[in-house]
Amino acid sequence: MGSGTVTDLKTLLYDCDKCVAYCCSIYDRVQVTPRDIRRLAAHFRVLPEVAAKRFTKLFGKERILRRKHDRLFGQACMFLDQGTRKCTIYHARPAVCREFPITERCAYYDLIEFEREQQNDPDVIPLVKITFKDGNGQ
Repeated sequence: MGSGTVTDLKTLLYDCDKCVAYCCSIYDRVQVTPRDIRRLAAHFRVLPEVAAKRFTKLFGKERILRRKHDRLFGQACMFLDQGTRKCTIYHARPAVCREFPITERCAYYDLIEFEREQQNDPDVIPLVKITFKDGNGQ
């Protein structure tokens, strides 16, 4: 990324501080890699095996973050602070969280900003749910 100056950074057209943490709430599966587990283990000063057992679970062959009850969306990442809607392990978060979104825009931020403007309510929260078609494309 060049010399590391502010001008080298891409312009982000979203503000996570104005969001209700859609990305932490609406995805049932947040993939965790072995490197992510080591990062969590270092953050909590536990062995990687302990971090894997305490903070993740298997979904088929995929290792994912555990979830907990969420007052807005039913379930959310176990590391989401319910009051602030912020990540409690921001510097130790998994790679998939670090990379999201992969563009300068965030569709969830665009949605919340659009609905707040349309409803003339700066606190409105549009509810979003991700659903998947079954293996037969239905």
